[in-house]
Amino acid sequence: MITKFKEILPIYRFLISFAVLSIAWYVLYKFVLSPYTGIDMFVVDTTLHFSKSILTSLGHNAFIEGRTIRIAGTGGLWVGDNCNAISLFALFSGFILSFPGQLKSKYWFIPLGILLIFLLNCLRMVILAILDVYSRDWTEFNHTYTFTILIYGFIFFLWMFWVNKYSFIKNIVKVD
Repeated sequence: MITKFKEILPIYRFLISFAVLSIAWYVLYKFVLSPYTGIDMFVVDTTLHFSKSILTSLGHNAFIEGRTIRIAGTGGLWVGDNCNAISLFALFSGFILSFPGQLKSKYWFIPLGILLIFLLNCLRMVILAILDVYSRDWTEFNHTYTFTILIYGFIFFLWMFWVNKYSFIKNIVKVD
């Protein structure tokens, strides 16, 4: 009985820690960062400009109007605060911070993961902008379903990679 309790105790610690971090992030973002800083616009602008650079390098006539990225002849994609990936950065960071493991591995893995999530989000914008050239319906479908599954799956993969390589609790879900 005590052995089973010792096995599940870290999971309870993780769940409680993750819940506390999630609530703290929500309060910090909702009441401090979002209303009093330009963090959302900074990330939106950075994402738009990086995505435009990729589209241009692929030979597309892409341009930005405010929060919208367009390829000539399309309606374009409007990028809202929910699409800038800040909440995904926080989700990923919360997973890593909440799980037992060495702090030094968390210090480099969290920024690396955030960078990879940012790049994946930019790639998502690029693909959606290209899809918009061919079919608005496909753009909407992929925005709503395909990329949601891919991005959350990627975050889960990063977390499981870290858990299996750097946490104190190994092999919860084996990722090779």
